[in-house]
Amino acid sequence: MADSGPERWTARVLDSPILGLLPWIIFAVVVGPGRFELGVALALACAVAVVIAGRVWRPGSSWKLLEFCDVAFFALLTLVGTLASEGTLRWLETYSGEIANIALLVIAFGSMALRMPFTLQYAREQVPRAQWESPLFLRTNYIVTGVWGAAFLVAAIAGAYGDLVQHDPNNIWTGWIIQIAAIVAALRFTRWYPARVRARAAAANAGKQDD
Repeated sequence: MADSGPERWTARVLDSPILGLLPWIIFAVVVGPGRFELGVALALACAVAVVIAGRVWRPGSSWKLLEFCDVAFFALLTLVGTLASEGTLRWLETYSGEIANIALLVIAFGSMALRMPFTLQYAREQVPRAQWESPLFLRTNYIVTGVWGAAFLVAAIAGAYGDLVQHDPNNIWTGWIIQIAAIVAALRFTRWYPARVRARAAAANAGKQDD
């Protein structure tokens, strides 16, 4: 029997990097003047919940590099926030967006440098094990992870421009629209590009069989 709608939706979310980005999204929405500790606490709670949810809904599923970095980053920010002075907290509240985007940028390109692009672990749970070492499959995930890294870079530059040049951290364009557009574009690319690669590979195989 086919999976029900909610089960398909749950599987799609668990198989997507967007789940690992959820703590960062919560942090970006909540953090602000006087809300640094709250934003970090909610993001850390979400990061832990994501790890637990993955183990509960998908027993035996792999531990994700992105999820590990989520917990480590927000646990570190929790410690920093606990020990920081009021002046440091104000600085963190002002530049928290850039800090988060730069951290994600490091995760994306760092995972590629370690030959484990962070999208690869999600993609492996959607294909048979026999395809895991396929050069085409690996190259696809390097490209997808690179696009995510580019999106984080765009978001970091936009936020820094709003904070350092315009001196307006709440600017609707640099603080929200450009950054959200970059992430949405990366998410849409993540869904579109692998499907395109699979379609082209299937067409090439069909052509070989016709020869």
